[in-house]
Amino acid sequence: METAFESNPLIDRLPKHLKQFIKPQDYADYTPINQAVWRYVMRKNVDYLSKVAHYSYLDGLKKTGLEIDNIPNMYGMNRILKEIGWAAVAVDGFIPPNAFMEFQAYNVLVIASDIRQLEHIEYTPAPDIIHEGAGHAPIIANPEYAEYLRRFGEIGCKAISSSRDYEMYEAVRLLSIIKEAEGTPQSEIDAAAAQVDFLQNNMGELSEMARIRNLHWWTVEYGLIGSVDNPKIYGAGLLSSIGESAWCMTDSVKKIPYDISAADQSFDITKPQPQLYVTPDFAHLSLVLEEFANSMALRTGGLSSLQKLIKSNALGTIELSTGLQISGIFTKVIEEEGKPVYIQTTGKTALSYREKELVGHGTQYHAEGFGSPVGKLKGINLAIEDMSPRDLRAYDIYEAEKVTLEFEGNITVSGEIITGSRNLQGEIIIISFKNCTVTHNDTVLFQPEWGIYDMAVGKKVISAFSGPADVNSFDMVNHVPSSKTIKAQKSSEREELERLYLAVRQLREGQNAQITLKETFAAVAANHPNDWLLSVEIAELAHEKHSDLLQKVLNHLESVKLKRPEIAHLISGGVELIFKGELV
Repeated sequence: METAFESNPLIDRLPKHLKQFIKPQDYADYTPINQAVWRYVMRKNVDYLSKVAHYSYLDGLKKTGLEIDNIPNMYGMNRILKEIGWAAVAVDGFIPPNAFMEFQAYNVLVIASDIRQLEHIEYTPAPDIIHEGAGHAPIIANPEYAEYLRRFGEIGCKAISSSRDYEMYEAVRLLSIIKEAEGTPQSEIDAAAAQVDFLQNNMGELSEMARIRNLHWWTVEYGLIGSVDNPKIYGAGLLSSIGESAWCMTDSVKKIPYDISAADQSFDITKPQPQLYVTPDFAHLSLVLEEFANSMALRTGGLSSLQKLIKSNALGTIELSTGLQISGIFTKVIEEEGKPVYIQTTGKTALSYREKELVGHGTQYHAEGFGSPVGKLKGINLAIEDMSPRDLRAYDIYEAEKVTLEFEGNITVSGEIITGSRNLQGEIIIISFKNCTVTHNDTVLFQPEWGIYDMAVGKKVISAFSGPADVNSFDMVNHVPSSKTIKAQKSSEREELERLYLAVRQLREGQNAQITLKETFAAVAANHPNDWLLSVEIAELAHEKHSDLLQKVLNHLESVKLKRPEIAHLISGGVELIFKGELV
């Protein structure tokens, strides 16, 4: 897939199924109002966050090349991020959680390249370049935190989801899009919010993905660091929100020591958080992550891991004790005394070893599914994988021999052995039969007319995880977003306002503008009386060069505050920056 990025080794090595989410960053799409929104948020944040953010934030702003006055260009960001071993790509809003985390595992930061509208300058539920660029990017300049983020992605992308998780992703994506879009009828927003609220209250037992997303939310997005009594901010959601970064430091937000219990604390993306978790340091984040990973099917294996995969109804992988990996959609497990004795996939399946598909065992060959016993032979303490050549000969597990293998759990495989495949340690991992019948008690699981029977060898399931073992085994370039971000509507009024914002930007940068500062203010006051941010920017320039104009602008802003009390604090915040250090 072609992208608009300069060559970057980290981006080049991404698999195709991740590259499908990447979109070019068209820098020309950012309007003068967009640039003003970025500048306001960054000026407010740097001023405030210098007091309450973890020291890595301000250091990271310099290391990642983020400017206060300009929305970051992805070309420049990638050149600088390369120095700390990371890269960045642009995407369209929310992407599926597994994909988001897999990007992290490749040391690639996902940045939603759209930017919030002026009306949502304090906070937006939609991911945007302020949240991703100004929130996530600076902190990854801290090596310990960057490794936590990478490791989180590596583990998180293996988490098994439920069908409800994907419904929630779609619902949140839709809500974030229509809530950010201009002119969306309130009834539509209310309906979308109601659907998110319904799903949040009806998720059932939380899946691995839901639980690890909770950990991600309470650390990467909304994490505090230090002591409960004196925390600092490091979470990107807080770093990028001029509203919540201040709110979270008040006594109204409960502070809780961070531990594994955060995995079971769900969140509401549409509201300010009533409680936040405080980690003593970044190393503690990794300890909790490993504690959580120890509970995942990825590490526990066994019957419960198979049941999670079946419940997910999605592509997943199990690994047997021989290292053989079976990837497909798991639909059935026969159990005996709490152990799986037979596993079954439906549809395209691939067999791999150490994340590499075995020759001749791809999805074309196993197009109709795959089934195999798991466990030991009945009455024999020695598992097939542990048998020496002499043992195999003694039990007639040998080429061209007709054999009947009776497994624990009353699974019987009877047929003529064609050949076997071994792993690097010399253990047999697959035995292929012809004229083969497989039964469970009186139920036939495979019959000779179906062709060659390939039996997996493994005494137990040691791991299960989301996705395929070999990413090249399946065509996963099939993502069709159910919704797309909605661009700001154009109108003659909006275009005139954009020209006024551009003029002020040009004047600030010392460029020639087609209109003077006084003329700009006269136009905005007369034709756009509800706009406030441009008047704040005019006041900033007037303070430097036009004291006679300054008082007029300040009077105008006071009248706007009276008409629009909901944004009065934003105006006051912008004006305070202008006079910072002065008596007013």
